[in-house]
Amino acid sequence: QVQLVESGGGLVQPGGSLRLSCAASGIILSSTYVGWYRQGAGKQREWVASITSDSRLYYVNSGKGRFTISRNNAENTVYLQMDSLKPEDTAVYFCSAKTPGREYWGQGTQVTVSS
Repeated sequence: QVQLVESGGGLVQPGGSLRLSCAASGIILSSTYVGWYRQGAGKQREWVASITSDSRLYYVNSGKGRFTISRNNAENTVYLQMDSLKPEDTAVYFCSAKTPGREYWGQGTQVTVSS
């Protein structure tokens, strides 16, 4: 049974930082395409960042220079370091892991950027 568990969200002031974690069981993240997505209130889910099995990194334009995706193979966890956070980054953040024919999702973690 595949499980993805996000953590690390919370309330942070503008300009602050958070590190989100996506811990997996039942699947080896280093063998999959892992993405972070977010969904703000009343908005569609949008892609934020990805890391491929061969460690190529991709970012949404609004996250370049502020967000860093990384993977710890020993911990089977993917991280999203978010710096210089802005109120518009407020959303529920989800991670997903894609295998041929199937995509798995976590339950999400809330990030609120507010003074």
